[in-house]
Amino acid sequence: MDKTRAGSATTLEKWGFPLLELYRLAFTFYKQNSGKAIHLSYEDNLKLIAFKQQAALGPFNTNRAPALGVLDVIGRDRQQHWQLLGDITREQAMEGFIDLLDTMCSAFRPYIEAVRQNRDANLKADLRRMELEKEAREKREREQQELLEEGYKEELQRRQLQDALNKQTYQQFKLYAEKQFPGNPEQQAVLIHQLQREHYHQYMQQLHLQSQNNNNNNNNNINNRSDGSSSTVNNSPGHSDLVQAMDTLQLSTLESQQQEQPEQLQEQLEGEGNEEYSEYVMIRPAKIWTRPDIEQFKTEVSAGDGDGVITIGHGDTVTVRVPTNMNGKCIFWEFATDNYDIGFGIYFEWAKPVTSEVTVHVSDSDEDDECLDEDYLSTTEDLESGSMSQDRNTLDAQAAAMAAKPPISIIVPIYRRECYNEVYVGSHSYPGEGVYLLKFDNSYSIWRSKTLYYRVYYER
Repeated sequence: MDKTRAGSATTLEKWGFPLLELYRLAFTFYKQNSGKAIHLSYEDNLKLIAFKQQAALGPFNTNRAPALGVLDVIGRDRQQHWQLLGDITREQAMEGFIDLLDTMCSAFRPYIEAVRQNRDANLKADLRRMELEKEAREKREREQQELLEEGYKEELQRRQLQDALNKQTYQQFKLYAEKQFPGNPEQQAVLIHQLQREHYHQYMQQLHLQSQNNNNNNNNNINNRSDGSSSTVNNSPGHSDLVQAMDTLQLSTLESQQQEQPEQLQEQLEGEGNEEYSEYVMIRPAKIWTRPDIEQFKTEVSAGDGDGVITIGHGDTVTVRVPTNMNGKCIFWEFATDNYDIGFGIYFEWAKPVTSEVTVHVSDSDEDDECLDEDYLSTTEDLESGSMSQDRNTLDAQAAAMAAKPPISIIVPIYRRECYNEVYVGSHSYPGEGVYLLKFDNSYSIWRSKTLYYRVYYER
């Protein structure tokens, strides 16, 4: 027997296996093939059984040995062979069993070798699979990081652009607000912020339309070329176009503000006069309430009386795009869920609808936040610090990058709603022509999907 190493059966190795694992393979081989593939003598069987008893129970102990009958010859022979092993350890008994079986059966060693090769092949396959999974995971993480960095870059550009516009218009809007609310700094601050926010909307809309016009002109020029030469199409507004758009949208002088625009601005902020806006649009707050008839509501929607039922997968965000209707004045929505809450918010996309149909889009993250109109202050300079020091070329480049996408305003921020106990209902007056984005957010749920029941309609 191989007794060159000392230690436990789990740490000792033999033939490339831990000793305990090899012993179990040998014992299983002996049980399955004894009397079939291998034929051992009575004496050899007694020796193997003695090794097996020694490995399982240790040295023979007369006091603990079971009593034998007078005619139990086989039992007496087994005890005698067990006693002959003396005080060898259990590990030595395991090795003795393995070596004796190898000596008596020529098929045992090839069997063990086949098991080892199969184990090694499976181990290599598992290692390869783990490597592929690791590579795929690292690739996904890199892609997610790139998306996050790209989204952060666009958001930073948007904020820098709006900060720059706010600095250019602050003094003019401040004088106008002081005239409208003398001696009331809080109301003046609210009015200034509203004017600056809507000024930014108009600026981005102008750039967006100008970028589309430039694209159309470039395409027409390419189609009309007769000399066959190639040219490069620039899809973003040029420097002169951006400067012109800025000059068109910003308030040029204090005198023109005080004489021409204050009355128009105030009428629009108070909701008076024509529904169509000329310079600035006041976005009214949405109205949200609840009602208790949730079971009746879900029954009606399931029966086809509403827009439908959607299953929102774990980690997903569903966006319901509802274009404004030329005959409507206000949008209404209702929704509820089964058993669990859901995140809900409403955005407004300032772009002419390309279809009158309500569409549903599913994404694994909130992908429409690039141009959101959020309430924020500059993190680099104070609004009252005067004119901006940013390079004009940098501002134009950032504006051109953002102009390709229509601006989006937040009507209702996304919050988790406990809409499994009652129906959430709301309405909002159209701020203009565009598309409402009803967002149902389940991105915070790692495992659980949600069933959503919803209806959307408008008022004439």
